[in-house]
Amino acid sequence: MSDQNFPSPQEGPKLKSFRPEADVNKLVYGRIQPQAVPLEEAVLGAIMLDKDGLPSVIHVLKPDSFYLPAHQEIYKVMFDLFQKSQPIDLLTVHEALRKAEKIEMVGGPSYLMELTNKVASSANVEYHAKIVAQKYIQRQLIKVSTDIIHDSFEDTKDVLDLLDEAERHLYEISDSNLSSEYKDIGNILIDVKNEIELSSQQGDALTGVTTGFNELDKMTNGWQKSDLMILAARPGMGKTAFALSLVKNAAEHGKSIALFSLEMSKNQLVTRLISMEAELNSKKLRNGDLNELEWEKLNDAVEKLSNLSIFIDDTPALNIYELRAKSRRLKQQHDLDMIVIDYLQLMQAAPGKNRGNREQEISSISRALKALAKELNIPVISLSQLSRAVESRAVKRPMLSDLRESGAIEQDADIVTFIYRPDYYDNDDFDAPKGLTEIILAKHRNGGLGTVELKFVGEFVKFMEPEAEGYNDLSGTNIFGDATAGGIITRPSKLNEDINDTPF
Repeated sequence: MSDQNFPSPQEGPKLKSFRPEADVNKLVYGRIQPQAVPLEEAVLGAIMLDKDGLPSVIHVLKPDSFYLPAHQEIYKVMFDLFQKSQPIDLLTVHEALRKAEKIEMVGGPSYLMELTNKVASSANVEYHAKIVAQKYIQRQLIKVSTDIIHDSFEDTKDVLDLLDEAERHLYEISDSNLSSEYKDIGNILIDVKNEIELSSQQGDALTGVTTGFNELDKMTNGWQKSDLMILAARPGMGKTAFALSLVKNAAEHGKSIALFSLEMSKNQLVTRLISMEAELNSKKLRNGDLNELEWEKLNDAVEKLSNLSIFIDDTPALNIYELRAKSRRLKQQHDLDMIVIDYLQLMQAAPGKNRGNREQEISSISRALKALAKELNIPVISLSQLSRAVESRAVKRPMLSDLRESGAIEQDADIVTFIYRPDYYDNDDFDAPKGLTEIILAKHRNGGLGTVELKFVGEFVKFMEPEAEGYNDLSGTNIFGDATAGGIITRPSKLNEDINDTPF
């Protein structure tokens, strides 16, 4: 680079001040939008003076965070140099801008020199960067709000579509700008130690949200915060019924639960809850064919259920943005403790984007659900379908490889649970008790695997703890000849064995 193209350091203080003008299109209602141009200059100057400048602000700023287009171009060049592991200073930035034919657009070499002269050190660069980022968020909010106002005056816009679009844009602003920062291990160790001490004081009390089933609680210690649990089964096994049992049981213990149903309506779900609670035949409920005693049971069930903190959303074809926005509002307004989704394959990925094939779309949804569990720090339970491969095997007990449409579901989930009812199939080679249901923990990232036996009562669409009579003999051995501890069957895992093996 020649001296004619770049002023010497001695010439710096004599330079005429230059600041690229803002685009007049950025005026809103005749007013200049929120900005912090002097701090933008300080940040860019500090980055060119200190090799650690960009790494300290890269998680806060992106090119669009800068108000002036010239500053955006300078930061883009700095970011490209950083990605190529090249040094970032006055000379390298100038050369990169010159090669990109952007040097005159940003004010020439004199303006780059002026940026470095306006900051003495990079000590406060991160603080300055956060203010620049805050001004950017304000500008984004103004833009979204202006668009909403404009669209609200248009009669051609459906009001519900307008609400969804506004919600999605607001979520995008928060999601792209408000990411959590890292913590050093010392602080994390203190948090973990406090959790262990709290668990010790609680004794046998659950650390997570109760399932309502004693043996399942023993295996999981309740559904844990930030965990994604996949509940999978073939159609007709009772996925929705089991999910409703989990919802009702947790709500009865004072938890606040959100149920997103993409398959059944709100009224159908509540009818099932009434049938479950009152132990009334679901067909009789639909027909209203009830005697006096049954009406009393119905009224008692309605009164009890009305006091539970359960929120049901039956929006069809719900996309992941809508789910996250609604969940965040429920978390803020009702201190949400758990989310249940029925079911994953009916969800849609983010609208307006290239979704790729269905497997890629399901993968993105499962990753988003895990991210949601971590963000809200609550368990998320998603129901999932199993592939038809189960039906083609002699032994119908599900395996992890049966998860439909994406292996990412298995990878993202902290717990994968299968529901299996042997009496559902006529060709099983043993005489299973009617209603026997196996809840199979096939994957448990933070605990052991195993199977819990429950009883399914089809008349009330209800899962119950196994009854003693007709289930276990006096010796404590169940009908399969396996020693049991309560309702837990402990046996070697058969999830990935050859399909010709016997069931147990």
